[in-house]
Amino acid sequence: MKNLENKVAVVTGASKGIGASIAKHFAAAGAKVVVNYASSKEGADRVVKEITENGGLAIAVQADISDEADVIRLFQETDKAFGALDILVNNAVYQGYLPIEQVSADAFHKHFNVNVLGPILTIQASLKAFGNKGGNVINISSGASKYPLPGASLYSATKAALDAITIALSKELGAKNIRINSILPGATDTEGANSAGVTPGSEYEKMFVSKTPLGRRGLPEDIAKAAVFLASDDAAWITGEQIGVSGGMYGF
Repeated sequence: MKNLENKVAVVTGASKGIGASIAKHFAAAGAKVVVNYASSKEGADRVVKEITENGGLAIAVQADISDEADVIRLFQETDKAFGALDILVNNAVYQGYLPIEQVSADAFHKHFNVNVLGPILTIQASLKAFGNKGGNVINISSGASKYPLPGASLYSATKAALDAITIALSKELGAKNIRINSILPGATDTEGANSAGVTPGSEYEKMFVSKTPLGRRGLPEDIAKAAVFLASDDAAWITGEQIGVSGGMYGF
């Protein structure tokens, strides 16, 4: 039996990268998956197509998770398509690299609206969608929450905030049978990382690999496999944890 058989999952920011891989791995494990995207309909449709061609169930739903009305609609469409929610993965992210002299109020709000307010809104909506049976929340954080990166003070701060939310809510929601954990990826080869300059063969990549004991950058599927475990009953006694998936780059 597949370990996520008939579970219903929402994965935010799932049109590419880590989110897309999590959506595909969830579907392969038997889950019915909502592939959320903010702007890349083409990418989300491609993920859904791959899932359905492999015998899985998935739909794409556009929603800006920093917008409360969009979040409400996302969960309404989830319920309409698949019924009660079991798993929420907060993966959507805004990541900018700016020296402190260039940090603006607009940049601050973009980071915190997507990376902190967004997960708060989706978790609030998921509480109603889970119902009395409980549920499972997985927040995709970053090793930068523990080891903040130069030039990424805002991004690092949002991930530290997300980890704090994870710990606080594990204590707040445990009695409702809701588990919540953070995954902290290390340097991972994604479209977002490449667009930020961490390209194959670049000095940035060489720096990250040199700091990684396993000697390579992570792949989206490395993170997705950990997410499948946390979403399954095999992790039934795990909540409030910050789990590094970084090839040893970050020693927590």
